[in-house]
Amino acid sequence: MRKIKVRGSAIRTGLKCITGDIVLIQDADLEYDPEDYVKLIKPILEKKACIVYGSRTTGKNKKSYWSFYLGGRMLSFFTNLLYGSHLTDEATCYKVFRSDVIKKIRLVSKKFEFCPEVTAKLLKKGYKILEVPIRYYPRSISEGKKIRFRDAIEAFWVLIKYRIT
Repeated sequence: MRKIKVRGSAIRTGLKCITGDIVLIQDADLEYDPEDYVKLIKPILEKKACIVYGSRTTGKNKKSYWSFYLGGRMLSFFTNLLYGSHLTDEATCYKVFRSDVIKKIRLVSKKFEFCPEVTAKLLKKGYKILEVPIRYYPRSISEGKKIRFRDAIEAFWVLIKYRIT
């Protein structure tokens, strides 16, 4: 049986239904701690930011597989190189937005490429992304970790594509 990755599609569907002032995106696998919600939304409530990413790399978190960790660091470096940003964790699955900001971004992703797509489009429009440290409890592949090498290649391509278009 073929597994279908629908992360981007699910997020786009959810974004059509938002009614509040803040949108918080979190994977359902609980690698990220819901107790971090307060520190993630606080900069938006205090009008210090309109976009906040939770960074797995700025705290004392356990690292995922070396290849996943290195891939995430390389994606962040590449994002910073292309867009002049200073992100430490572009691929984080903890992303928080003011609703009016995320509604202005036309998203087309269907799978894991949501992260580089939304990041690229926000940075290209001149938005600044604030990062806050979060707690991270990485899963193993046997526990259901689904991201693969081909997803990293696609992420790099998405970052390039939206830089030049």
